[in-house]
Order: sequence, then C-alpha cells, then structure tokens
Amino acid sequence: MSSTSVALSELIAALGGDLLGGADIRIAGIAPLDEAGAQSISFLANPRYQAQLATTAAACVIVAPALAEVAAARGAVIVTPDPYLYFARLTQWWAARTRPAVEAGVHPSAVVSPQASLGQGVMIGPLAVVEAGAVIGDHARIGAHSLVERGAVVGEHTRLGARVVLGYGCRIGARGIVHSGVVIGADGFGFAPSKSGYVKIEQLGNVTIGDDVEIGANTCIDRGALADTVIEDGVKLDNLIQIAHNVHIGRHTAMAGCAAVAGSTRIGAHCTIGGAVNIVGHLTIVDGVHIAAATTVTSSITEPGAYGGPYPFEDNASWRKNAATLRQLHTLRERVRALEKK
Repeated sequence: MSSTSVALSELIAALGGDLLGGADIRIAGIAPLDEAGAQSISFLANPRYQAQLATTAAACVIVAPALAEVAAARGAVIVTPDPYLYFARLTQWWAARTRPAVEAGVHPSAVVSPQASLGQGVMIGPLAVVEAGAVIGDHARIGAHSLVERGAVVGEHTRLGARVVLGYGCRIGARGIVHSGVVIGADGFGFAPSKSGYVKIEQLGNVTIGDDVEIGANTCIDRGALADTVIEDGVKLDNLIQIAHNVHIGRHTAMAGCAAVAGSTRIGAHCTIGGAVNIVGHLTIVDGVHIAAATTVTSSITEPGAYGGPYPFEDNASWRKNAATLRQLHTLRERVRALEKK
C-alpha cells in the first residue's frame, strides 16, 4: 500500500459525510469510476453514469442519498448531499497531504528591490523580479521568471505561477491563483484616429482583483484607461481569455476558455460565460446570466437566465444547404409581405 494511503475513517473525520461500511479500507488515490482500481475512491455526480456503479473497481464511491442503497450493494460508500462538491473538497485535502511543501525564501537569482515589502513566509522563485514599492503579502508565492512591477500588490497566500506579469499599480487580493503566462495590467487597446495615423491614448488606470480569484494560463487583463478594470471576489477565469480595459466582472462569475470581453462592459455576479463567447463593449449584463459557448453578445442583457446564439452543429452537407437558405431569407420575407398585402 502506498505511503500516501489513508483510511476511510480518517477521510470522514476530515471532510464529513456518512460512511457505509469499510472504515478501515485504505485509499491510495482518486479516480473516475471507469478507471478506478481497488485502492481508489471515486464519485458519482451525474446520473447518466449510474451504470458504471456495477462495473467500477473503486474501493469506495461518493454518492447522493438517492443512490446510497444501490451503491452500498457493491461496497463502501460515502453519502453526501452534493457528491461533486465533496469531490472538490477531497481533491484539495488530498493535494495538501501529498504535494511537497514550498519552502519560503528568495532565490539567489531573483531581483528584489530594497524598496519592496515582503511579508512573512514569502517565496520568490528563480529569476523573478519584484520592483520598488511592490507589496507581497504573507505566504504569497511568486513563480520563476515572474514580474511584479512597481507599486503592485499581491495578497496573502496568493500564488503567481511562472512567467506571470503583474503590472505597475495593479493588485490582486488574498488566496488567488494566477497560472503561468498571465499578463495583468497591459495597456488597453485605446487609440484616437488622426489623418496621420492612430494616436495612443495612455492607459492611466490599473487592475483591481479581489480575493479567491483564479486566472487560467495565458489570460490577459488590461488596465483601465482612466478608472480601473475590476475583477471581484471569487471570479474564475479559464485559459486564453481576454478582458479589455475598464471591464467590471461581478463576484463568483466563471468564464470558460477563449472568451473575450470588450472594453467598459459590466458583467454581474454569479454569471457563467461559455467558451469562445464574444461580448462587445459598453454593455451591461445583469446578475445570474448564463451564456452558452460560442455566443456573440451584441446588446445588454437585462434579465437573468440562459442565453445562446449559435446554431447547433450538424453535418457539413446539411449546414451548407441551411446556409444557402439563410442567404435568401430577406428575399423570402419580402415575398411573404407582398403576398400578405394582396
């Protein structure tokens, strides 16, 4: 048995839940139902996978009360009202037990200004740069090759991955996670046209990010033109997202990969934005809006609910026929109107 294995009784003591059978069973890993082995714990959150209960080799399965009896017939079960949430907390607990601890300290190759302020237990990685006036909170981590520019603030227990840029005057709150390649505080896309070409509008605002925010790899958040770009507490941004200048994203909104939000748009709290969604500038989206993947949002959304724009995908031959028909839609409309007038 792996040295990282744990008895189910210890897991229950840490995370709660009702254990049916097998308190002494030891778990050495977490796995999906169809890949779990005899030393794995798995979970069932989606009823469509219920058939896998009969075939999984998992030592223990996390299920909702409605499936407790069925699951217990095959072995040890942890019963909880929300198996997916329990699984999420289990992964955090497992990571804390198994991942090597990060040692505090400044790597000899890092460049840290004497005018920067470092809290207790801070880790500064190889070749990182922390400029004058920057503030790094207690137990924060600055990854290799990352740059914290002058006057920027990193909250306590926040982790910047490798090659992250936190621009001058920008700030992120506590317990944030910023993955590799993120750029926070690049100039917004602002230019005034003239006869001789475009004239740059200096971007004088910053970026303000709240607590418990996670930002995926290679995402870019531009600084504001005058006021700040704002990301409120609990926001989750996926990889490869573009947030333009002066965008405001409300608390606990989640946005999937390759989405883009143009300047000065306000997105409310508890929204979900699907992958590859495009939102044009200067719009308002209220709280509780859910936008399907690949939708283009061209006007404000004033009522909570689910919205989507793309046609469902289909085979190419059918799509070409429908596209050809769509091109004739205006002509067909005019013919119908003419017929109605007769």
